[in-house]
Amino acid sequence: MMKHHYLFLKLAMLALAMQLTANTEVQAQDVQMQTMHEELENGITQTLWIENGARRIFGELFTPQQPRKEPSIAIIAHGFNGTHEYGRHYHKTLGRLGYSCYALDFPCGSVRSRSDSNTLNMSIIDEVSDLKAVVRHFRSQGFRHVVVIGESQGGLVSALTAADLKQDVSQLVLVYPALCIPDNWRKHYPRLEDIRDVTELWGVKMGRHFFEEIHDMKPLDIIGQYRGPVLIVQGDKDQVVSMDDSRRAQQLYAPGTRLHVIPGAAHGFRPDELKQEMEQLETFLKKE
Repeated sequence: MMKHHYLFLKLAMLALAMQLTANTEVQAQDVQMQTMHEELENGITQTLWIENGARRIFGELFTPQQPRKEPSIAIIAHGFNGTHEYGRHYHKTLGRLGYSCYALDFPCGSVRSRSDSNTLNMSIIDEVSDLKAVVRHFRSQGFRHVVVIGESQGGLVSALTAADLKQDVSQLVLVYPALCIPDNWRKHYPRLEDIRDVTELWGVKMGRHFFEEIHDMKPLDIIGQYRGPVLIVQGDKDQVVSMDDSRRAQQLYAPGTRLHVIPGAAHGFRPDELKQEMEQLETFLKKE
């Protein structure tokens, strides 16, 4: 019982960290206006819906004033209970490099998702399908260079997506990627019959389908199928996502994969740590 209690506490910490990251992006009205003004100086932000069969994906598309000669875009995949707002942190860095940026709301991925806020239908497999649909959309629109950036649960989704779309993802960035999610929940629910109809994690209700479909999933057996350039960024004080998983992922990816460890950083970066992430991202993108 104590082991399961500790695991559930760790999973709750994961949700809290992701929620805190999302909450820091919800600014006061005057700050929001200033952010929009800065964005207008660097480029244009507009709403863009993308279809994935019967699913409709909401997102914000940022277009820089001076795009690269080779049409390039970065797609931002948020973490558990996050939203497209997370992607706004990237506009300044990506815009300076001439990259467009598309940040989506995963349907059912958050209680604030503008695509669909019913988290009882949250699904890692569906999020992979949605991210693949977004990548293919921008490929069809002539973007020859597609970077996928995933944070936490979005990092897991991005890693799985890149493994399946090897030729379409030009570069992959994983920010404290939660590759441990299937293992953690498998320990909490060792047997399929143990899974509850509804599991609530930090105020977010998830249906049993979320846990059933990842019960036998082993991401570290899959993600290395992607052989393109990879950057992993994580803090050495992350108590939610194991550094061991990120180190192993680095070894599974192609030679030259970069794992940048931010001293003192936890799960969710403070402004100075976010600055380090952006510096690493800029260096990584300039190599291509």
